[in-house]
Amino acid sequence: MADFPIVLIGAADGGLLPIRHITETLPRDCGAAVAVVFHTGARPSDVPEILSWHGRLPVEFGTEGAPLQPGHLYVAPPDRHMLVSRGGIHLDRGAKVHGARPAIDPLFVSAAMAFGPHVAGVVLSGAGKDGAAGLRTIHNCGGLALIQDPVEAAAPEMPAAAFAVNAPEVLPIEQLARRVACFCSGTPAPTGPAAP
Repeated sequence: MADFPIVLIGAADGGLLPIRHITETLPRDCGAAVAVVFHTGARPSDVPEILSWHGRLPVEFGTEGAPLQPGHLYVAPPDRHMLVSRGGIHLDRGAKVHGARPAIDPLFVSAAMAFGPHVAGVVLSGAGKDGAAGLRTIHNCGGLALIQDPVEAAAPEMPAAAFAVNAPEVLPIEQLARRVACFCSGTPAPTGPAAP
């Protein structure tokens, strides 16, 4: 098992600003490995550059076989699902999941199965249902399930779908960012409300 926390963030439409807010809140000495899936499809993506400009952690696209390291942020590359295991990062051009590649569920499920309670999954703004099944797997494996309050999400469908099948903490983005930072440092944090 990992001896450091692993934070997984999934977002689509309207989710880039919330991702930025979370990653900006992480300290330079962040003790977690952070992996991000943003629904870019096959289009070229400047997500790593954007997160590098606005955060303190080194950011890169996930590459096949790269080890997960605390204090690093990995972004799923265009047109590839990104999965993680104790052996590192694996990229896959398998079938689209919920119409997306990269998709959130493959990352969340792979990490939950490999790292159990060391994982926190975060579902942010987006259309559709991607992330709901993965967040349920994280919760069932003892990890932390978090969603952006659908009321404030630009596209509330993904957080609402995740809420419907899980027992997540539902938080506005400011509190969500602080909750993730506490998880990364191992600091206990008060839980949020159970429903928006």
